[in-house]
Amino acid sequence: MAPQHNAVLPTALKTPAIQRLTNKRVILASASPRRKEILQTLGLSPEVVPSTFAEDLPFSSFDDVHEYPVSTATQKAVEVYQRLLTDAPDDPPDLVIGADTVVFTHALPSTTIEMEEGVQQELLEKPSSKEDNMRMLMDLNGGVCEVVTGVSLVYPILSAPGYEIKSIDERTLVFFGDNPDHLLKAYVDSEEGLDRAGGFAVQGRGNLLIRKIDGDFYNVMGFPGASFFKLLDILVEDEEDFLAI
Repeated sequence: MAPQHNAVLPTALKTPAIQRLTNKRVILASASPRRKEILQTLGLSPEVVPSTFAEDLPFSSFDDVHEYPVSTATQKAVEVYQRLLTDAPDDPPDLVIGADTVVFTHALPSTTIEMEEGVQQELLEKPSSKEDNMRMLMDLNGGVCEVVTGVSLVYPILSAPGYEIKSIDERTLVFFGDNPDHLLKAYVDSEEGLDRAGGFAVQGRGNLLIRKIDGDFYNVMGFPGASFFKLLDILVEDEEDFLAI
């Protein structure tokens, strides 16, 4: 007999999507404690099964930079879905959630000067060192960056290859204040930003560097909860067999 599952918490809003998720095996293909925390805050407590995908897609191969985190999120979710299906065919996942968050400098749309000078958006991943973290923050200081999270859902269907993929990307602008060098150095020395894309944690002491945010705050933390649940509602409405197999 397959084990019983229910990722829906009592605090969840009783939406059609949440009702469809009741007693389903829901997987978060990420080790990020922040993504788990956001989902739990919004009423969902999935199993955590980190993906083993290497996250080494060549950034230069994407004509649209926003597709980069979406593709990584998809690879993460598919890897976990296929692995769990192989390991426990009698207890397959009903929904696997993959996510990837990246930070881009020089948020688009570009100004006329930037367009004339050919300024390109630079991908900022996790700093490789404190020196790299300082370089990132000095580049961001007084400017605007774009935080993009790709979210991909993988769920079973009856036709080949046996699963469907639906994806979204969420974009949020983060405006940095004109921070003095001593504040940037103090933040780098705290080491809080070393394991964060872009080198800062908006929900932590990195908030001291930020002037304002335009968009979903949770997206900057690593998971756009509102857009995720909106996507679920759309799938429930548009696809009769969604989470019904």
